[in-house]
Amino acid sequence: MRSRGNRDKVIVATKGGGDMGQRKNITKKYILSAVEASLGRLQTDYIDLYQTHFDVEETPVEETLEAYAQVVKEGKVRVIGASNFTATRLKAALEASALHGYPRYESLQPQYNLYEREIFEKELEAVCLENEVGVVNYYSLASGFLTGKYRSEADLNKSPRGAGVKKYLNERGFHILAALDEVSGRYHSTPASVALAWLIARPSVTAPIASATSIAQLDSLVAATRLTLDDAAIRQLNEASAW
Repeated sequence: MRSRGNRDKVIVATKGGGDMGQRKNITKKYILSAVEASLGRLQTDYIDLYQTHFDVEETPVEETLEAYAQVVKEGKVRVIGASNFTATRLKAALEASALHGYPRYESLQPQYNLYEREIFEKELEAVCLENEVGVVNYYSLASGFLTGKYRSEADLNKSPRGAGVKKYLNERGFHILAALDEVSGRYHSTPASVALAWLIARPSVTAPIASATSIAQLDSLVAATRLTLDDAAIRQLNEASAW
C-alpha cells in the first residue's frame, strides 16, 4: 500500500484479542497495545475495520468498548466488529454501546455455511437482523467441502486442508453435496458458486468470506455474485442442510 500509494482505495480489516502465544485477551490495556502493534505491522495510520477476534467473558463488554472508543476518537480505527461471539454477549455489547455512547460492533464474523448453520441461525442471526449488524461469515465453503472436491476419505489428501474436511463426510454432508450438484447442474454453475449464492441470498449475510488458491477458483467465487437462486433452489438447499 505504501509503495503504491493506494491506501484510500483499500479497506483494511484485521483482528485483535486472539491467542498470540498467550491467552486470549480483550482488556482495555491489551486492545490499545494491539491496535498500535497492528498499525506498525500494516504500515498505515488507521484501520478501517478492527474486530474482536474471540470473546473473553471474564472481561466486561464495557471495558473492551472503552478501549475502542479511545482508538476511534484518535482516528486509529474507523469501525469495529466482533467475531466468534455468542448472541448473549453480542447483545450485551450493543446495549452497552447505546447506553454509554461507545462505538458499536457494526459487523459480526461468525462461522456459517450450508453445513454449519445451527450456531448462527439459532440465536445470532436474529440479533444481527434486529440491530442491523453486518455479517461477514468465514468458512463459507466449509474448508472446501462445499466445492465438491472432497467426496470420500481418499480425497482428503488433495489439499493440506483436507484433514479438516473429514468431519463433513457423513450422511448429512452427502445430502448437501447432492443438492449442490443438482442445483449447480440446473444453473450451469459449480457447487462452490451455488453454496456462496445461497449465503448471499440470506437476508442477514452482508458478504461471505471465501479464499482462492488459483484463478479458476477465484472465477468460481466471483460467479456467485452474479447467480440469483430461485425459491425452489433455496428450498432444496435448505431441506438438504436442515439442522
